[in-house]
Amino acid sequence: MIRVFIADDHTIVRQGLKRILAETPDMAVTGEAENGIEALKKIREGEWDVVLLDVSMPGRNGVDTLKQIMSEKKSLRVLILSMYPEDQYAVRLLKAGASGYMTKETAPEELVRAIRKIAQGKKYISPMLAELLLDELDCDSEKEPHKRLTDREYQVFRMLGSGRTVSEIAGSMSLSVKTISTHRTHILEKMKLKNNAELTLYAIQNGLTD
Repeated sequence: MIRVFIADDHTIVRQGLKRILAETPDMAVTGEAENGIEALKKIREGEWDVVLLDVSMPGRNGVDTLKQIMSEKKSLRVLILSMYPEDQYAVRLLKAGASGYMTKETAPEELVRAIRKIAQGKKYISPMLAELLLDELDCDSEKEPHKRLTDREYQVFRMLGSGRTVSEIAGSMSLSVKTISTHRTHILEKMKLKNNAELTLYAIQNGLTD
């Protein structure tokens, strides 16, 4: 029996996933959480084979939650289930330790296949994600500007591009305004942008706003 843990802040999503997996005889949802902090607490206390983890959650997002899980339970298999297309987060999350990435628009049968594959210790790679991974073989100088950012800088970049202020971002990420301002400076330097207006325009043109 594959023991599955679901971490997603939307109750309707968790209920839907549980209904799908309830019809699968070799799987059972034996734990769930509505945010990253709760997920980490429960994962530390229990044993699961596969974690279904959302990227965007309040308190502690999926990126940070994944990194913490990998630092504490490296053998635990994590499948990212996100509303964001593969080109926005997938490669970063695989590098951080995820065993697979799929969007919430994926068919239920494919989700079941992915969980089984990951539970066997393999990776789940969609055709689109395979292409993205091949692109990563290019040298850094050939990458798109936003792909040169660290994971933290990328999170801040997306929020800045969505029109959120430095203070708002600091509050949502539980970091100081000074820290976020430093990230903003590094982002502008790495992407060769002059100000927030250019950053926002870039984010909109490339579909990278939250």
